Amino acid sequence: MHWERSWSVAISTERQAIPLTVSRSEQAAARRSARTRLLLDAPIGATLARLAAPNVIAMLVMAAMSIAEGAFAGMLGVSALAGLALVFPLMMLTQMLSAGAMGGAISSAVARALGAGAPQRAAALCLAAWCIALAAAALSALLMALFGAAVFRALGGGDAVVAEALAYAGVFFPGCVTLWLCHSTLSIIRGTGNMLVPSLLLFFVSLGSIPLSGALGLGWGPLPRLGMAGLAGGLVGAYGLGALVALAYVVLGHAGLGLRGALERLRPALFADILKVGLVASINALQTVLTIVLMVAFVGDYGAAALAGYGLGARLEFMMVPVVFGIGAAMTAMVGANIGARKPARALRVAWTGSFAAAAIVGGIGLAAALAPDLWLGLFLPPDAAAALAAGRAYLERVAPLYAFFALGLALYFASQGAGRMLWPVTASLCRMLVAVGGALLLTAGFGLGIEGVFAAIAAGMAVYGTLTAAAVWLTRWR
Repeated sequence: MHWERSWSVAISTERQAIPLTVSRSEQAAARRSARTRLLLDAPIGATLARLAAPNVIAMLVMAAMSIAEGAFAGMLGVSALAGLALVFPLMMLTQMLSAGAMGGAISSAVARALGAGAPQRAAALCLAAWCIALAAAALSALLMALFGAAVFRALGGGDAVVAEALAYAGVFFPGCVTLWLCHSTLSIIRGTGNMLVPSLLLFFVSLGSIPLSGALGLGWGPLPRLGMAGLAGGLVGAYGLGALVALAYVVLGHAGLGLRGALERLRPALFADILKVGLVASINALQTVLTIVLMVAFVGDYGAAALAGYGLGARLEFMMVPVVFGIGAAMTAMVGANIGARKPARALRVAWTGSFAAAAIVGGIGLAAALAPDLWLGLFLPPDAAAALAAGRAYLERVAPLYAFFALGLALYFASQGAGRMLWPVTASLCRMLVAVGGALLLTAGFGLGIEGVFAAIAAGMAVYGTLTAAAVWLTRWR
């Protein structure tokens, strides 16, 4: 068949022998050029699967890291688990901004430059990306230092719970520069069409952070028991090592982007190329996290046990983000390259193929969680934690069946990043927040449904988000 022949040709082109007389940097550039041709010409389904597979594996290990962190916090006590529920949305916001919003914008800008045949522009974009990462990390640390305690108290945490949240945040946010540098550099590499190296690095970062966080947090062996500060320290330390390796990979030329002379080519337009997508995408991430934070405030009125149970349910929802990201990162690069090469029809086919695949995978996970919630909650809570278990079950039974809509909207968000068209995904996210918050107020204050009303409103918001995003992409076709 034609697609089989074209795929074989594309693979052989990517792996073709390069003369030994060619320098290493030229060899890397040739491999990068071959990967770009794959994004533009190879069969969509097979290419997406090939690119997404290592991402998904790395994201599953990242999910295991999140599970382990929750389990370690549970070993520290209910107050620690509730404190993690307070700080977790803000920690995930950092992940979503650095890897998803700005990270996707970086990947999209690099892919569009390479798709348009401008590798020197792509190389200069690396410097712009690192400058943006450093500035964003510094801003995050400053905001947490100024307003962290007030935010945690406003969310309903008592003194003991707020103290645990601050112990985690006091290490994580000053050290989040490691996450920003790691994710921005991995996004540069993804923009060249290389998904394997970023996935391997994230795999080892996530895998390494599990024993490191456990050892520092729980005091394994001769190490002191640092509690929540230790959990954060393990995560930050693992990402620091990952950032060093990723930076070395790009700076030494292995990504196929020659940085010589890149500083002289650094222009405001390069920052604008990233920020015009990244800032709008960041609004989407902020709205997603703000929705969760506002729901935390609603649930906080029902006590620490309810907050702990809801925090575990929301943790599973957040864990769907990296699962979708595994496919979405591949879509961002493919869509970006095809938009840059003026192939919008192919870019749209990439978007729909990947988005429906993400919805099917995450939807299946959601249904399983709804039917057997204790399979998830039992990883963190003992059988006698009745109130926390009840809250977690109520959340999963009402919200998890709608995960497919959340995944559909989020996957199309990543695809829209590649296209540089973010208005409708952000609008859909705003509608999700309005439905969730307004619905929670109506169902709790107006109808007296209690915590179950909050969860029903969250589910309705997810349905609106996925439906509106899909309808907008279908009708506008990114015009």
